[in-house]
Amino acid sequence: MNIVKKFFGHLKTTIIHKFWVFYYCCRLGIPFRGIVHDMSKFSPTEFFESVKYYSGTDSPINKCKEINGISYAWLHHRGRNKHHLEYWIDDFDKGMVFKIIPYKYSVEMLCDFLGAGRAYNKDKFTYQKEYDWWINSGRSHYMNPKNGFFINTCLKYMAENNALPDKQFLKCTYETFSDVERKEDK
Repeated sequence: MNIVKKFFGHLKTTIIHKFWVFYYCCRLGIPFRGIVHDMSKFSPTEFFESVKYYSGTDSPINKCKEINGISYAWLHHRGRNKHHLEYWIDDFDKGMVFKIIPYKYSVEMLCDFLGAGRAYNKDKFTYQKEYDWWINSGRSHYMNPKNGFFINTCLKYMAENNALPDKQFLKCTYETFSDVERKEDK
């Protein structure tokens, strides 16, 4: 694939992803997060590396890591976007501490997963496929249990009901884990 096709292909995929994230953010009550979502993807560090490794079927970051063992675009991206679980991992000298991701970024993370699913799977997208991806990804092991509970519960709800949860469900689910934690601590 030539560089012009890669450039416009990556640009199109990024815009489609941002559209779907904005759509879900609006539906789930955080429209501003949808507007500012992934703006760093347009920075030279992220954009040009992603163009170079664009394939149209998978994240260019994954391809870059496969070939080079590292992606500077990814290091740049995860350090600037609070909806990524990697942003919230700290204290490596203490064995890694998974900080609690605040509510708005947890919801944005959920929207990011759905937006990526829509961008890459197109008409084959289903909430069930997203839930299956989540279960198989093992990502919940690399985040605070509260956030893993939240994402898992929301995606499971969507898979079972083939619908988005409402804002009250999201808030209640996010706060429920805190209530469970408090009861267990007593």
